[in-house]
Amino acid sequence: MKAQNELDIAQVSKLSGMPASTLRYYEERALIKSIGREGLKRIFPLSVIDQLALISLGRYAGFSLDEIAMMFSPNGRAKLDRAQLLEKADELTNTIQQLTAMRDGIVHVANCPKTNQLDCPRFQTLVKSAARKQLMEKRVRKTSHHQK
Repeated sequence: MKAQNELDIAQVSKLSGMPASTLRYYEERALIKSIGREGLKRIFPLSVIDQLALISLGRYAGFSLDEIAMMFSPNGRAKLDRAQLLEKADELTNTIQQLTAMRDGIVHVANCPKTNQLDCPRFQTLVKSAARKQLMEKRVRKTSHHQK
């Protein structure tokens, strides 16, 4: 019989909003840990709800599951690497700047007085920039593929 500070997988699923399959996957990846079973149901400590909230926050911020796994000590407590957090913040800043520039370019093109957007110098710059970015990404993928 489970104690008051324990939850079965169905309760964890309901409280966290995550399907049981995700919880089992996270346990398989050692992101969370059950403390036993009651019949066929896994039992988790109540603290798993906070762990799942941190995992969700990490995913939302763009961290991979492997990166998130490194943020937990074996007892499930968070051990956040400040340098890693600052690096992710820099990545997010760069992404925001790129998306802002893209939005501004799209708004300009939508409101451009030119009859044909292809005649707009700013639109041409936007198209060339996108082509360069795609080419660079293709080179990075090709290089990383050869390194494996």
